[in-house]
Amino acid sequence: MSSSSYDDIGKLILRLALGIFILLHGIAKLGSGVSGIEGMLTNNGLPAFLAWGVYIGEVIAPILVIVGIYTRLGGLLILVNMLFAIFLAHSHQLFMLSKTGGWQLELQGMFLFTALAIMFLGAGRLSLGGQGGRWN
Repeated sequence: MSSSSYDDIGKLILRLALGIFILLHGIAKLGSGVSGIEGMLTNNGLPAFLAWGVYIGEVIAPILVIVGIYTRLGGLLILVNMLFAIFLAHSHQLFMLSKTGGWQLELQGMFLFTALAIMFLGAGRLSLGGQGGRWN
């Protein structure tokens, strides 16, 4: 196997991990709604309708990332979604360590930086979109 084949397998693993884990959060929100997020937004002076963006960042974007179509755009949308999540729900934990010594926001940080990596790396050959195009 060539090194580019290994790169494509690595990109696929990264895409599947981020896409599936974020999509599970989105599926949960499809069942429970976004009223809690609306409250957080309005408490911070932002319009409540922005809460509907969570469905873009946690349902549509992960599907794009998983299948490898508009992958860089999907990564960007997840990145923005995670910035909102950190700002709205976790900003008080930004500089805290957990009881085991890790960063309190390890999960959110991993999602954020993985989305950033996918934004820069693109989908790779093992995707429906292939390597072609600016957004793949």
